[in-house]
Amino acid sequence: MEAAFDRHVARADIERVRGRERGGARDDLAVEEPLEIRVDGAPLAVTMRTPGEDEALAAGFLAGEGLIEGPDDVLSAGPPEDLAANVVDVGTRSGLRRDPAGERRFYLSSSCGVCGKGALEFVRQEAPPSPAGAPISRELVIRAPAEARRNQKSFERTGGLHATALFDPSGELLVLHEDVGRHNAMDKAIGAMLLGGRFPLPGVLACVSGRASFELVQKASLAAVAGLVAVGAPSTLAVELARERGMLLCGFVRDGSFNVYAGAGRLAD
Repeated sequence: MEAAFDRHVARADIERVRGRERGGARDDLAVEEPLEIRVDGAPLAVTMRTPGEDEALAAGFLAGEGLIEGPDDVLSAGPPEDLAANVVDVGTRSGLRRDPAGERRFYLSSSCGVCGKGALEFVRQEAPPSPAGAPISRELVIRAPAEARRNQKSFERTGGLHATALFDPSGELLVLHEDVGRHNAMDKAIGAMLLGGRFPLPGVLACVSGRASFELVQKASLAAVAGLVAVGAPSTLAVELARERGMLLCGFVRDGSFNVYAGAGRLAD
């Protein structure tokens, strides 16, 4: 396995079979490695992620779990003092908003992320309803997945990365991040905005490259985005939470059509 001049991608020797023919070939693979997230020097979580944008991932993870409130809570994000590999340390102004140690241990796989009763109860208690804003155009909902796909450079090479794109109300693409984990891609996108000084994100539309799960709606809800658009289907918990928060939630966005599962009143006529 060797690097391919992109931290998201590695090259590997494989055997390719086509019909009755087989032979050696080279292929690009999405990189997956563990990352330990520390807060003020203390370990908090381990996630399986695609390397790169680790600072944004950590900040987005903390925001998406309701452990920090905004940019003012973060003093620094970067390598730890011991310079350990695959570790990122977030320095806070006055610690986390609550102690998560008694709730659940954070081990995040690239496929699932964190979820469960503790997360559901917290987001219901702490996340305010999505702020009212300008109606979201049908054209933006339809255009968002295609524009996000055009900007997925590492997916183009590997076919193995999820993406989250954030659009402002005018339809401008603000940021797009890719990762083997759909929740990590969301954390990276939201975290990049937070570290840039912009959080929460009222009026912003999030677009994800796969299905809409509870954890993605949870993270979007805590960021106060106006809506979430998915290429695939939503889950029951995702729909329930989006309806509670007054968020627009669209699924199966493709070929000029989509389904609206929540927040239909936020869609422009």
